[in-house]
Amino acid sequence: MEPSPLPHVMLVSYPGQGHISPLLRLGTLIASKGLIVTFVTTEQPWGKKMRQANKIQEGVLKPVGLGFLRFEFFSDGLTDDDKKRSDFNAFRPHIEAVGKQEIKNLVKRYNKEPVTCLINNAYVPWVCDVAEELQIPCAVLWVQSCTCLSAYYYYHRGLVKFPTKTEPDIDVEIPCLPLLKHDEIPSFLHTSSPYTPYGEVILDQFKRLENDKPFYLFIDTFRKLEKDIIDHMSHLCPQAIISPVGPLFKMAETISSDVKGDISEPASDCIEWLDSREPSSVVYISFGTIANLKQEQMEEIAHGVLSSGLSFLWVVRPPMEGSLVEPHVLPRELEEKGKIVEWCPQERVLAHPAIACFLSHCGWNSTMETLTSGIPVVCFPEWGNQVTDAVYLVDVFKTGVRLGRGEAEKKIVSREVVVEKLLEATVGEKAVELRENALRWKEEAEAAVAYSGSSDRNFRVLRLWTSW
Repeated sequence: MEPSPLPHVMLVSYPGQGHISPLLRLGTLIASKGLIVTFVTTEQPWGKKMRQANKIQEGVLKPVGLGFLRFEFFSDGLTDDDKKRSDFNAFRPHIEAVGKQEIKNLVKRYNKEPVTCLINNAYVPWVCDVAEELQIPCAVLWVQSCTCLSAYYYYHRGLVKFPTKTEPDIDVEIPCLPLLKHDEIPSFLHTSSPYTPYGEVILDQFKRLENDKPFYLFIDTFRKLEKDIIDHMSHLCPQAIISPVGPLFKMAETISSDVKGDISEPASDCIEWLDSREPSSVVYISFGTIANLKQEQMEEIAHGVLSSGLSFLWVVRPPMEGSLVEPHVLPRELEEKGKIVEWCPQERVLAHPAIACFLSHCGWNSTMETLTSGIPVVCFPEWGNQVTDAVYLVDVFKTGVRLGRGEAEKKIVSREVVVEKLLEATVGEKAVELRENALRWKEEAEAAVAYSGSSDRNFRVLRLWTSW
């Protein structure tokens, strides 16, 4: 008698680094429990980059803990220089049409290892349609905070007032949240934002979850960090099994695996360079993979860093292939004071004793990583959930100082303000307070992922992939 095949979970990610990393971490955890996990995203550009950076062999099972993980990449049908890829309004319906067919074909191809569950992140909500059509259970990984989840839910349901075209400056009052000013809500929900299509695709995910069927919603957060709003949302959506399983990057560290979601090979001497620096002497600077600051703003930040007298490690990403964006030009004298790289292992960098603070765009992945590393933050959000994350880092978690208020502010932050905020986060009583608060959150995060911690328990009790 042949043994029963292992449960097979298929994860489908939107082609973006901030989406791939947390979903792959979740996949690694699932595989480690004795399951087969197939991770799927597009070939262009991320699959190609991941394959080069990690020596990935497509379709080959790699042992992870008690189970296996493999990658599948599908073509989005566009050429490398197709402008549609950089136009979300055009790319969104295209990737949905192509992706639905590709995922259906992939599920059918693995008929000898039947897919028992599909998991997606919020920019590919159409995966839920595929799951329903094929009668496969589906779950969602939410890659923002539970706070932002509640904002989208309240907006979608029309439960509280949000800014409108006629009343753009309305403050938003959501239970269990601090009062959010009009420029502190996730900016994709603001009528003045040029990026509302990103909000629309997230709201499409909420529409697909509106039924009486129970559904799993994984969140990359941990209970102590957002206890009140997690409890509130669980009460508000009784059909949703809301499961905080973060910080996912820390949870994934408990698994022995060489599988990474990096899209570039890191600078080989990054950590070695930090080893040569004094403790708490280096400012780490990174603004994520998507946001593109104006040249003038980059220059002001550069001169501010120089004037602060602090050493730095700065990730300056080159423009994406096919992008019309010009590469940034920074003052030559920067090279004498610090190090500029195109990519680095951020988790390792933030955990390094040489790091004094993190000048960050406040994306949720970066927010979780810095909280878990016990590092103060200089908050420079741009858009989306970043502006809300900055509110929490400064006013709720009390681990950050505010450098800017995001795109809605429509101004260039001067070098003088950059100097002021960098020194506030690294020198004096305020810096000590920020560091102490950050270290407390680090302890809470480590407790959450430890054996029998809140996130570990949530993950262990899940039977999503074995009971259906």
